[in-house]
Amino acid sequence: MSIQADNQQLCLKVIDRIKEDIQKGVYCENEQLPSEFKLSKMLGVTRTALREALKVLEDENVIIRRHGVGTFVNPKPLFLSGIEQLNSVTKMIEQASMTPGTIFMSSQVTDPTEDDLLRFQNADESGIFLLERVRTANGVPVVYCLDKIPMSILPDGFSHEQESMFEWLENKSGAVISYAVADIVPIGFHDTISQILECDPETALLLLKQIHYDQHDKPVLYSLNYFRADKFRFHVVRKRF
Repeated sequence: MSIQADNQQLCLKVIDRIKEDIQKGVYCENEQLPSEFKLSKMLGVTRTALREALKVLEDENVIIRRHGVGTFVNPKPLFLSGIEQLNSVTKMIEQASMTPGTIFMSSQVTDPTEDDLLRFQNADESGIFLLERVRTANGVPVVYCLDKIPMSILPDGFSHEQESMFEWLENKSGAVISYAVADIVPIGFHDTISQILECDPETALLLLKQIHYDQHDKPVLYSLNYFRADKFRFHVVRKRF
């Protein structure tokens, strides 16, 4: 057997062993792993094979390596969702058997920007309702949300105190969210939003930019949702055509 093939087998064994130890509770969430020197001795492998295994585990978000500090076990995400499934944040939190909540930050009516006019297909100049919220799960902040809705579709005397924006739009304006076009942007620490979500400096964010369309293919909601990457994980089913 070649040296390279032997290293690959050792690397796979290390990956399986560390995952097994995490599952058994040998290493808990956010706990620091032993140093590379100690781990290589404990597992009986070379440091080269160990580093390759740690790189794979880091890519899989099983661990996180903090430069100059050490290697730590990543907490498991609380919320798993297929990106092809259009669920509200409220529904995602409820599906995890947790209680959704909302911290209302601000709301205002603004003039539509050029992007708004394009985004909402030449919406009139009645204004754009801008809502800033923080969504919580069992009282813990997990998502920072900015929502834009054309004032033209909002009924008189509306209130935005309801948890789910999807249900609120359907109940108050008759706009049933049917589908959305989304862009996913991974970002690092954000000076303002990361602090609002009580993130550690190492905790990344996932930004979902989404234009939501109603049952008549009309754009009715533009949202910027900043998810804590340590709490949410999205996946997608890809099919070959």
